[in-house]
This record gives sequence, structure tokens and C-alpha cells, in this order.
Amino acid sequence: MSRTGRVERATKETKVVVELNLDGSGVADISTGVGFYDHMLDQLAKHGLFDLTVRTEGDLHIDSHHTIEDTALALGAAFREALGDKAGIRRFADAKVPLDEALAEVTVDVSGRPYLVHSEPEGMAPVIGRDYDTTMTRHVFESFVAQARVALHVHVPYGRNAHHIVECQFKAFARALRFACERDPRVSGVPSTKGAL
Repeated sequence: MSRTGRVERATKETKVVVELNLDGSGVADISTGVGFYDHMLDQLAKHGLFDLTVRTEGDLHIDSHHTIEDTALALGAAFREALGDKAGIRRFADAKVPLDEALAEVTVDVSGRPYLVHSEPEGMAPVIGRDYDTTMTRHVFESFVAQARVALHVHVPYGRNAHHIVECQFKAFARALRFACERDPRVSGVPSTKGAL
């Protein structure tokens, strides 16, 4: 059974289309107009083995905030749709990913309850590339969690380079999501004593 999601989101600020296949091979076709964000979504697809298409047109003449936020909201909604009833999945997973001097630790629970815990080193450079505000990384995860309805803990205990600090978070996020969403042949039904997630 195919586990795919497709979400279209249109406001006065952005137009977003996201297509996601949880059981893909890591093929990405990303265009948001924010170069570094495209790079991070490529990481999500590649290391999560998700096939991911993203097309976002946003009000970049103002700044990149709405473009980044609305893309993350649509991505979370597509993820929730693709998961369906969550029967047979592992549900919990974690991953640690280094990138040179930086390390990210991510734990996820596909719980049906949105919750985010996020920490990264203070004093990061405020912008990566031309238009990626580094304070948006937390907001990407907040927006994703709100729509995907997962509990997500992201911790970067150390790192110096802002590019590395953000990129290792996306890579670890991808790996943890991949493992949490994988089907476990020993799981019958939904992995919860409540009988629903």
C-alpha cells in the first residue's frame, strides 16, 4: 500500500505544493526560492529515503519567513496524510549525526501529539547564504510538528559553524523520521496501548 501525501496550501503570502512518498529512494525536486532551505529539504529527502517534491512561491520581496514557514506547514500535513492510520510502524526512533565539529541528536515519537523541544548553540551567525535566517530552524520544526502531530526533540550540544549546526539537524531529523515511520513486521496494528495514534 502506497504511503503518499499531497498538500496544496495557498494564502496571500505563499503558494505551496508538497508531494511526499515515505517509501521512496530519496529523490528530491525542491524549489522554494530560498537556496539554503532547498539544500536542507534535499537533505531530508536523501537521508530519510523520502521522495519529495516541493514547489513554493512566496513573498520573498518581504523576506523568507512566510516561504519557509508555510512550506514546513505543508510538509507536516503531507507527512501526516502519508502515514495514514500508522498501523505497523515503529513509532519511536532516534539518530545522532555529526557534521565536522557539530553534532545533532534527534528523537521522534509519531504520537499524534505535537510537541517540540529544541536547543542549539547560542551566538550562531544570524544568516546563512543570502536569505536563511538561522532563527527559522526552530520555527521549521515547530511548524512541521504542529501539522504532522509528532513529538520531536532536537538537541545540538556543540558546533561552531552555523551551516554545519543547521545541516546536521536536518540530517538527523531525516534519519529519525525514516526509522520511526518504517514498518516493523512484528507490530500488529497501531503501536499504542490506546489503540490509536
